[in-house]
Amino acid sequence: MDPAGGVVAGPDGVLRCPWALSTPLYVEYHDTEWARPVRDTAGLFERLALEAFQSGLSWLTILRKRPAFRAAFAGFDPAAVAAFGADTVEVLLRDAGIVRNRRKIEATIANARAVLALEEPLEDLVWSFAPPVPRPVPRTLADVPAVTDESKALAKALRGQGFVFIGPTTAYALMQACGLVDDHLAGCAARGPSP
Repeated sequence: MDPAGGVVAGPDGVLRCPWALSTPLYVEYHDTEWARPVRDTAGLFERLALEAFQSGLSWLTILRKRPAFRAAFAGFDPAAVAAFGADTVEVLLRDAGIVRNRRKIEATIANARAVLALEEPLEDLVWSFAPPVPRPVPRTLADVPAVTDESKALAKALRGQGFVFIGPTTAYALMQACGLVDDHLAGCAARGPSP
């Protein structure tokens, strides 16, 4: 890894963000998904749920368990997850394929119900908090914030709509994962076109 936190050439010679090089799973996620626009309800709900499950854990743990999460949470179909009851929670708490944390499981169910209660599609609500002007392209990891004014506002708006287990840091991670912001470092091969 570059001690300055800038892009690093992987084994294939491609320049990437330094966090993406530790495993092939990270490389794949970095190159094909992270910071790519997600504009559908199920896709946003999945990422919101996974970001909440990641809290206190490594993202690699979540990526490794992602297929099991998708199976356990009905492909992150909000209507299906909203119908989960106490019996399903108990089943999920015994599922070694996912993170077995009662608060996070119950939060995912509560958030599915919040998605269904929205007066506008989840994607419209989330994307309304995309920064109006892109920030300067980060050169190093130190240039990438953990929280922004937009992520604070997004977290507040989601909580106001009944969402739980969402704070400004999780909201910013969601914004990064879903392409509301592009925090690929300058020189990274996966960075989208400049505005």
